[in-house]
Amino acid sequence: MQETPFCLRVGHLLPYTMSDSNTTDFTNPSTFILLGIPGLEAAHVWFSIPFCSMYAIAVLGNFTILFIVKREPTLHVPMYNFLCMLAVNDLVLSTSIVPKTLSIFWFNSREIDFSACLTQMYFIHCFSGMESGIFVAMAFDRYVAICHPLRHSTILTNPVVAKIGLAVVLRGIILVLPAPFLARQWPYCRTNIIPHTHCEYMAVLKLACADIHVGSYYGLSVVFLVTGLDMLFIAVSYTQILRAVFSLPTKGTRLKTFGTCSSHLCVILASYIPALFSYLTLRFGRNVPLHFHVLMANVYLLVPPTLNPVVYGVRTRQIRDRLLCLFTHKGT
Repeated sequence: MQETPFCLRVGHLLPYTMSDSNTTDFTNPSTFILLGIPGLEAAHVWFSIPFCSMYAIAVLGNFTILFIVKREPTLHVPMYNFLCMLAVNDLVLSTSIVPKTLSIFWFNSREIDFSACLTQMYFIHCFSGMESGIFVAMAFDRYVAICHPLRHSTILTNPVVAKIGLAVVLRGIILVLPAPFLARQWPYCRTNIIPHTHCEYMAVLKLACADIHVGSYYGLSVVFLVTGLDMLFIAVSYTQILRAVFSLPTKGTRLKTFGTCSSHLCVILASYIPALFSYLTLRFGRNVPLHFHVLMANVYLLVPPTLNPVVYGVRTRQIRDRLLCLFTHKGT
């Protein structure tokens, strides 16, 4: 039976095999070995440049978003509250991946403790799921703002925004919580080598010498409950938004109204397109090299945290103006 990938921003299944020479007999490994980018180990130092650059941009950009929104009271509205949630989520997600990846690239530090591997796996999938939920919350905010502008402040009150945020966090925590427990309970007797830059759910589970069908079905269920439903809700929201926009009388009004959604659409596309491309190459690209799958898995996890603050900083006038004002005051 073909195994189900735990993918599309919630995880990634790597179609790799190991030779018998790498197989050893152990039940509970104390450590796993992360290979980094298999087949391209000689170029690890060069790969570290874009990885380090993206991480620096993600950290600096998301902290800047948080600082500007906290400093400016007029930005304490639902749209920017959700944006702050996204910034915090992106900081945690990128920090869960990049430091260990850079240690592999720079210092050849490939070992990772078994418990640390499961912790990293949980954080990656948990916060990936939260990010998808935040996109839904932001789409709902845009829907209310455009389709019911007079009721926006009464519908999305601070308590409602807090409840939505709590629901997003709890969903991510609860749905991904079984993953490390499933991975911990199985014996491992094939190998402790993971051909990846980080610990990923199915990549770890494939090392188990037990029936992993339950884990595969669980992964499929999470894909449908997180990515599938979230994309459906976002599509429904934007269908209603487009209907409201096209009902406006003038072209200028339509462009101005839809322009308030442009940043949100950009970050959604930056998030889901790499994930979809990675999924399609995984499912149908049988001859695609393993290192390409590993690189794509890193792209769809690291590009969104890097681009999100840039997109909102460039395309959102309120944030752009506050940022320019901040630098202008510092210059004077």
